[in-house]
Amino acid sequence: MGSMSLASLLGSGCRSFIAPVGLVRTLALTHVALSEQLRSYQHVKVAWFSKKLKKKKKRVACESLKEEVTYPTAAFSVYGYPYTRLLPCPSQNGPPRVEHLVVSEGGPVLEYICKNLDLPAQFVADLIHFGAVYYALVCPKPPPTATPEQMRVYKEVTAPSVLKKRDSIKGKTVREAQKTFRITHADQFVEDGTYLRVHVHPKRFPRCYDINWKSRVIAVTEDFVVLDKPAGTTVGGTTDNIEESCATFTSRALGLSTPLMTTHQIDNCTEGCVVLARTKDYCSVFHGKIREKKVKKLYLALAAAPVPLGTITHYMRPINVAPRLISEDSIERWSLCQLEVMECKKIPWPSSVIEEEYGVEDCGWPSKDYAYECKINLLTGKTHQIRAQLAACGAPLVGDSMYMPAAIAEMENPELNPFGKHKKHYAGENDEEIAVTEWMARHGKEPIVAIGLQACQISWDDGEHSFEARAPWWRRFWSSLESDMINMVKSKLYRISTCPLKIVEQ
Repeated sequence: MGSMSLASLLGSGCRSFIAPVGLVRTLALTHVALSEQLRSYQHVKVAWFSKKLKKKKKRVACESLKEEVTYPTAAFSVYGYPYTRLLPCPSQNGPPRVEHLVVSEGGPVLEYICKNLDLPAQFVADLIHFGAVYYALVCPKPPPTATPEQMRVYKEVTAPSVLKKRDSIKGKTVREAQKTFRITHADQFVEDGTYLRVHVHPKRFPRCYDINWKSRVIAVTEDFVVLDKPAGTTVGGTTDNIEESCATFTSRALGLSTPLMTTHQIDNCTEGCVVLARTKDYCSVFHGKIREKKVKKLYLALAAAPVPLGTITHYMRPINVAPRLISEDSIERWSLCQLEVMECKKIPWPSSVIEEEYGVEDCGWPSKDYAYECKINLLTGKTHQIRAQLAACGAPLVGDSMYMPAAIAEMENPELNPFGKHKKHYAGENDEEIAVTEWMARHGKEPIVAIGLQACQISWDDGEHSFEARAPWWRRFWSSLESDMINMVKSKLYRISTCPLKIVEQ
């Protein structure tokens, strides 16, 4: 059967398309082919499906899929191997693909997605298991960038005359019915008019499969588990992937029947201490301790330049989008950001061998003779706070591909930062908005694996519970080398002590 596709309808930052079946099946068998295919997407027409209400004949605009579609047994990934599952995990993430659908005929959700997106049944089942499929009883409102055709489809499926006939939304406001929830079972029934959002290419975390998770566990109690989180992993999952997470893999490593729950977050590229709750009750308890500021977090940050000791204060723009912009001056409704630099030690810059081993990116910092290890007491806990604040001080973190490029650009031209010490005075709001947009463009992409940041210690209840992480990645090489040298010396001393003495006659 056909479907009403709302491709790109709810784009707001994610790319979406429904391409012809032939194109989908031949997507980029090599990285070169992928790049060529992506460049050609701007010339591909988006396939639209719509239906007339009151059982009028369906019509299809642009190119459509066949109405009678059988389940495919295999498709091709963008990495060149055939798959019917989400595993094995690819080493890199593919291009984003998010599909928006409105169900035109009720039935099991897996069956509907398979038919209308031409995806293998087992692959769709895996997407549901990964938490990559969402539904809402009523289609959410499209963004302002929606086309007239997209708006027409939206108005058609959300017309009051249509909604009042649906028993499932009686007693709910339209806003309540537009709230999205995860699909949790492949056989879940979706009725005519239900909105579906399918993250066909969920963000992947291949590092999860390389970790000895038991060795990363610091403590296990009846209420919580403390984990030394590896860099390049997510604590509790992402919007489209709750499977490849620290909580999931640690639960399995410990053989727990009840999955661990997230109590707080640290960035994917940050390593160190995180607390995972074993019960919902303790999850609520720990959230309360955080709100009451009873949880103390210490970090080790490897900065590219020296950082002054003492308290550093900035104000962060209250927009939940990276990069996080901060200002030295207080701005109305901007959030206070404070951290205390307790120590700052000059150490050798990590060698290229170490950086390669831990996936640390070369971000073009001009001098790589020395780095500066800072011990930081985080006084307020904002997303990207340490990274953004130290970059604003001209001391971005080693490997931080998002904030270091902007710090380098500001070093070369201090007036670029519209919130920095040498900011320009703008003639009007339009000029300032342009400057802010240009400043954001100076930032790079989020790091893939590790940066110079570790949550080295966490404590609460006035130190009654206190836990420390192992040595940070930039020290781990030297710690291992020192241990090997000590063992080697001990071995040699042992051989000397057990070697029989020979008397040589003159």
